[in-house]
Amino acid sequence: MDFFSSAVDILQTLVVAIGAGLAVWGVINLLEGYGNDNPGAKSQGIKQLMAGGGVVLIGTQLIPLLSGLF
Repeated sequence: MDFFSSAVDILQTLVVAIGAGLAVWGVINLLEGYGNDNPGAKSQGIKQLMAGGGVVLIGTQLIPLLSGLF
């Protein structure tokens, strides 16, 4: 059981890190879109930012529930 708990913690860390990376990439695209006055880049940036936030939310809220399955 200790192995499963450790695996869930590692999975949570990985999912949150991936989500944070995606959110940071979205902020960079958003700022680049504002700097170049490019509506396409702004749209892509906000989509990536929201997707990254959603992945972080899944990592912090849903992944810990996996430890209660077994």
